[in-house]
Amino acid sequence: MQEVEVKILDVDVKAVQQKLADLGARKVFDGELDIAIFDTEDNQIRKAKSLLRLRSDGEKTVLCHKRLITKQGAKIMDENEVEVQDKERAKLVLQSLGYTKIRTQTKHRTSYLLGEVRYELDTLPGIPTFLEIEAKDVQTLQKAVKQLGYAPQDTKPWTGGEVLEHYEKH
Repeated sequence: MQEVEVKILDVDVKAVQQKLADLGARKVFDGELDIAIFDTEDNQIRKAKSLLRLRSDGEKTVLCHKRLITKQGAKIMDENEVEVQDKERAKLVLQSLGYTKIRTQTKHRTSYLLGEVRYELDTLPGIPTFLEIEAKDVQTLQKAVKQLGYAPQDTKPWTGGEVLEHYEKH
């Protein structure tokens, strides 16, 4: 499956939530996400422009591998996910395969669904809330961005790691 998304930094959360409500979006999640990123000791996954992540929302845990396809107009990644029953055992399996946990983070996410478009407000410690918009294709994504009153130049085709790096530099 392909993931097609952009991020909009430093959003006015109340204004975005109001606009989503006005458009008829449904809130589908509001809670904490625990995330662990894995790689080899020599960063082979990162060097391959990929990501290996284990993410839990308290009810379910998902193992995900993403590989970057392009960042032209949007971040487009090949994405494969599988739900795992036991987070700790999944970590052991990854470690037994030679992967090391290189980063952990917890973030608060509020997710909305409008048609086939997902809107996710992410808040991490020390970082202004940002909006992630995900759609089935770039055209649908651009329409969703405009519906919220943003322009293409307001968007970033960034990974979560790039958002973190951006704020570490500033």
